[in-house]
Amino acid sequence: MKKRLARYAYRILIALITVFILFLLLNYLFPVKEHKTYSTIILDNRGEVIHAFLTPDDKWRMKTELNEISPVLKQTLLYKEDKYFYYHPGINPFAIARAAVMNVLRMKRTSGASTITMQVARMLQPKRRTYFNKLMEIFRALQLEWKLSKDEILQLYFNLVPYGSNIEGVKSVSILYFGKNPDHLSLAEVTALSIIPNRPSSLRLGLNNNLIIEERNKWLKRFEEDHLFDAKEIADALDEPLNVTRSEAPKLAPHLSLKLRKQLGFDIIRTHLRMQPQLKAEKLVKDYVQSITTHGIHNAAVIVIDNKTHEVITYIGSADFYDATDGGQVNGADAVRQPGSTLKPLVYGLCFDHGILTPKTVVTDVPVNFGGFQPENFDSKFNGYVTVEFALENSLNIPAVKALNALGTETMVAKMIDAKFKQINLDKSKLGLSLVLGGCGVTLEEMTALYASFANNGVYQTPKYFNTEAFNRKKGALTPQLPNHLTQPDTLQLLSSSATFMLTEILSRLARPDLPVNWEASMHTPRIAWKTGTSYGKRDAWSIGYNRNYTIGVWVGNFSGAGSPELNGANIATPLLFKLFNTIDYNSPNEWYNMPKECGIRTVCSETGKLPSDFCKRTVMDYFIPLVSPSQPCDNMKEVAVSANEKISYCKNCTPANGYKKKWYKIVPPEMQSYFDERRITYETVPPHNAECDKVFTEGAPVIRFPVNGTEYLIDKDHPEPLQLSCDVTSDVKNVYWYINNRFLKQTDARSKEFFMPNEGTVKISCTDDKGRNSDVWVKVKFVKM
Repeated sequence: MKKRLARYAYRILIALITVFILFLLLNYLFPVKEHKTYSTIILDNRGEVIHAFLTPDDKWRMKTELNEISPVLKQTLLYKEDKYFYYHPGINPFAIARAAVMNVLRMKRTSGASTITMQVARMLQPKRRTYFNKLMEIFRALQLEWKLSKDEILQLYFNLVPYGSNIEGVKSVSILYFGKNPDHLSLAEVTALSIIPNRPSSLRLGLNNNLIIEERNKWLKRFEEDHLFDAKEIADALDEPLNVTRSEAPKLAPHLSLKLRKQLGFDIIRTHLRMQPQLKAEKLVKDYVQSITTHGIHNAAVIVIDNKTHEVITYIGSADFYDATDGGQVNGADAVRQPGSTLKPLVYGLCFDHGILTPKTVVTDVPVNFGGFQPENFDSKFNGYVTVEFALENSLNIPAVKALNALGTETMVAKMIDAKFKQINLDKSKLGLSLVLGGCGVTLEEMTALYASFANNGVYQTPKYFNTEAFNRKKGALTPQLPNHLTQPDTLQLLSSSATFMLTEILSRLARPDLPVNWEASMHTPRIAWKTGTSYGKRDAWSIGYNRNYTIGVWVGNFSGAGSPELNGANIATPLLFKLFNTIDYNSPNEWYNMPKECGIRTVCSETGKLPSDFCKRTVMDYFIPLVSPSQPCDNMKEVAVSANEKISYCKNCTPANGYKKKWYKIVPPEMQSYFDERRITYETVPPHNAECDKVFTEGAPVIRFPVNGTEYLIDKDHPEPLQLSCDVTSDVKNVYWYINNRFLKQTDARSKEFFMPNEGTVKISCTDDKGRNSDVWVKVKFVKM
């Protein structure tokens, strides 16, 4: 007897092993595909759905996460559908036997035996109900149990369960009918949703609510009989009404939602958007743009970054996404535009860090020519001597170009590439000095991130548009993983803390031309530092500001590229910036930036910004970076030997034994002499040098400003225009002599502008002053049909 039992046991074991091996083989040859395409949903910082997209097959199939499956939801489902779900291997033999007996006895299908796992298998691969397909369903259920955990199978069920029409999954029906996530559903709502999948055609939410309540209450009473929930919960659920209709899927923050869906393509994308300030800002932008449409201005874009977390909390790509009159669906925050003057703080900050300038350094704002590039200020005026801080406050173009020329375009371009300016990286070989005036392509995203680095002591960090931590946490096989370049934001020291402090002090002053006229209307606006910009042709108006809490970037203009005479950063973009700060950071404590310990304060000459010399009469206080900032003493005065009547000056070679005196004169560079002379501003000059001196002067030769050496000039054959002749000379020069190809042209006043018509080909232009000093330039001239 024992031997017989042993043989039976052995045969059963062999059979089981054979079946198991056969299962493994079939599982390898015909693997189960548990993946379904889900609707991409965008979440705000609280995890609420703010935007949802249909799947490619036009289904609302929003993915339910494991933490959204509440105990009530799980308990209700298991009680109703599969009480032994956590105990069987995917099929329930007892349920199958019971269903078979009942169906045979009654000669029709009266009882089902499908487990939750089998239902998932059927929903993954829907097929006609046949005995063969039922066997396939059982095999697929075993495969699912072999591959996934019980909770993952349960999650798949909640993701795929049909609710009629094109709605699948608990989350989809919760969002579209109840306006909330599944874990916020009440017992009555959960029970109602648990019965609909069995009769999706007759129990339709919004159409058959009374019938659904009837069926729901039957099940609630069963729950009470079996003590599944306490009596009070059941009583409350029985009394709860069901007044729901289908609503539209959320469509908030459309520009960022579309951008992230395209960039990431995941089922669930968590952003850092805070919907209260987002919605307030959207309304503010829409209303503001409506108020300026009479000026031919139709759009705006806004980005708000939390400076403490680097999270993008507000993102607006246009004034109205659904307004097609000026391309409302264009994402203005991600569009490449010309930045105007908004890059000037960066070039000055880099000059501070490279020991080229300090805020009180005096520079000249006069006409200048850089190889044919002749920048002008916004108002076409010149200011003569100005400090760096005045130049930045008033957004003067010429000092900014001079600063970039001293720094080197390559240095600034390299920094911008480090700060992820994509178009700058593409155009790096083409960029020149016009870069600082907006001669390049940037986006509002990039510019707002740049200014956020000013708000964070010069530390640049890639803005956080979505929550990368959620992608990095492993929650099972159904959670995607992000590549490293998206999860690890770049961090770098773009500027020193001292340089950014100096910039902030300058940009936060109110005595500026770009202060809105009616700024007093927002007296609770927090203290901010800001900079405006207007692109060439008045096509783009910018205003970007920051304080301890937030950085806000504003762009205003037309997506069509059309300019407007009224469009400029000061009068159009800055009022919106102030309104946004007044809304998002209203009446906040005015905590401001303290001077970093690496920064110092020193006394400098007010006329040059250099360390005072003995002859300096007026001094001011200036910020500087020890061991970095320039430390040359002031040299704008020189002592000159002159005759007693101050009519003649002497050099050391011709100074007489007596009959002379020494006098201090301010050194006025040639470009400032021209500036003063053109405006008839008097200034003291060194008297003409002793005419009897035999010394040959090798310094101070004329500087030919125009034509520019090495330049090719194209002249219209039909309407030829002459070339201008102009130069800078020292103060003791009265007349200059012009030569073309070594042939005398004319004698002119040293500071006058003359014109001549050149011949085609290479032209040599020479200028000799009345002291015999000479300069030459060579240009090419070509006559063309224009």
